Amino acid sequence: MSETLSSTWKDYYELCKPNVVFLMLVTSLVGMYMAIDSSVPFGVLIFGNLGIGLCAASAAVVNHLVDEGIDRKMSRTENRPVATGRIDASKAKLFSLCLGVIGVVILLVSTNPLTAALTAASSIGYAFVYTMYLKRATPQNIVIGGLAGAMPPLLGWVAVTGEIHYNALLLVLIIYAWTPPHFWALAIHRKEEYAKAGIPMLPVTHGEHYTRVQIVLYTLLMFAASILPFATRMSGWLYLLAAIVLGVGFIVWAIILMNAGNKKAPMMTFAYSIIYLIALFVVMLIDHQFIAKMPSNMSVVL
Repeated sequence: MSETLSSTWKDYYELCKPNVVFLMLVTSLVGMYMAIDSSVPFGVLIFGNLGIGLCAASAAVVNHLVDEGIDRKMSRTENRPVATGRIDASKAKLFSLCLGVIGVVILLVSTNPLTAALTAASSIGYAFVYTMYLKRATPQNIVIGGLAGAMPPLLGWVAVTGEIHYNALLLVLIIYAWTPPHFWALAIHRKEEYAKAGIPMLPVTHGEHYTRVQIVLYTLLMFAASILPFATRMSGWLYLLAAIVLGVGFIVWAIILMNAGNKKAPMMTFAYSIIYLIALFVVMLIDHQFIAKMPSNMSVVL
């Protein structure tokens, strides 16, 4: 009996795509702290991120539902709970609805209506616009649909301030430019599976070489975008140094990926892209919270 309950809990947990939600919450948290010089109110910090996380999880469940047929055709996803039938589709729908409604209510109560509206819109954009339409309609699916996944730092910012600021949009731009090289590296590795599933990912429709070139170009765009927080004086020298070092590392991996003979390069690039985004935003937070608040003479010495 205990094994069955444990398995069920794990299946519902898997439906929420916890790794993806975690990455989103890291950027949401940083967005909150970047919005103000003082501490983030405890209620907004805890319940704001909880609401954003629940809405993201709700969208993830919809992704499992919509992609049930596709998931069965791909080794990476064939063991997902809905695809294998471990969780009935009707139960997954109810689970998604509950997560979404609770998440929006929490945001309305603990933050502000604008945060709730933007979070709901981004979740709907990912769950329905991207998953149900764009993913199957165009090889530019991840470019167009990537905006929904890039929203968390803006959501965190708005949760604290109640308004949209251009600096928050710069954070969105970084993630938006990061998304294509991050996902296309994985798509190259899984090209045959996407072709089998009938998904028009860029490597399937335009070939691997074209995709590799696009990864280099988008990585350069991402690098340029990552410098903008320093240019607008939102972030300081520590962030700039991290953005350059991490960005050059990403560019190097994108160039290595150009060698079609290196079979490990796509997944190594994909793995580095995750490290890159987490590290960049964590250093941004450290720079804002600690370095920028040092006395001017001390920060100069450092």
